[in-house]
Amino acid sequence: MDAIPRGARSDAAALAVALLVGLDPGSGWAHAFPDHSEPRVGHAVDGAPSQVRIWFDGAIEPVFSTVRVENVDRRQVDRGDARVDPADPTLLEVSLPPLPAGSYQVYWSVVARDGHRTEGSFPFEIR
Repeated sequence: MDAIPRGARSDAAALAVALLVGLDPGSGWAHAFPDHSEPRVGHAVDGAPSQVRIWFDGAIEPVFSTVRVENVDRRQVDRGDARVDPADPTLLEVSLPPLPAGSYQVYWSVVARDGHRTEGSFPFEIR
C-alpha cells in the first residue's frame, strides 16, 4: 500500500514540472516581439516610404521570417524582397515602390533563434 495518495502524487509531479519550467531562464523570453517600426504602427506619413522596417527585441531567423505590405484591396504592394538585415539580426525589412496616398497593412511573421514563431500586423497611412 502506498503512503502517498494517488492524487497527491500527481499534484506533486505537476508542481515539480512547473518548477522546472519556471527555473528555465529562457522560457519567458522565447519569442521575438516587435520593438519599433518605420513607418510607426498606426501612424500617417507624409509621402511614400521607400521601405518598411521592423526591429524586434531579439535575433530572428532569416530563412523563416517574412514581411509583406498590402493595400486596402489586399493586394501585395511591396517589392517582394523581404529580408533580415545581415548586419542586424533583429531588423526585418522590405522595399516599397512609390505608393499612392492611402491605407496599408503590414503583415509579419518571424521565428526567434530558439525556434518560436510570432506573427502580427499593423496599419499605416500615406498622406
